Amino acid sequence: MKELVLQFLNLVGFAYWVEIVTATPRCTYYFGPFLSRNEAEMAQRGYLEDLQTEGAQGIAMTIKRCKPQDLTIFEQSREERLQFQRLMPIGS
Repeated sequence: MKELVLQFLNLVGFAYWVEIVTATPRCTYYFGPFLSRNEAEMAQRGYLEDLQTEGAQGIAMTIKRCKPQDLTIFEQSREERLQFQRLMPIGS
């Protein structure tokens, strides 16, 4: 029953998610969904430890109700996008 409630809350955007934004690499990660804020708070320490082990720096965490479209979002700077575009010929 709990799983059905969680699926419904996630479907309508009312499930809780742990959002973690890192400065290096510049990424946004979403972990969840969770039925309650308390469940998300209890889980966030493990996610933080995993990212620190992987070398992430400048970590900011938030618990929010949302419905993320992507679970990992890599954010490139304008300079990084231009560098990538120079490496990739048009029409590739």
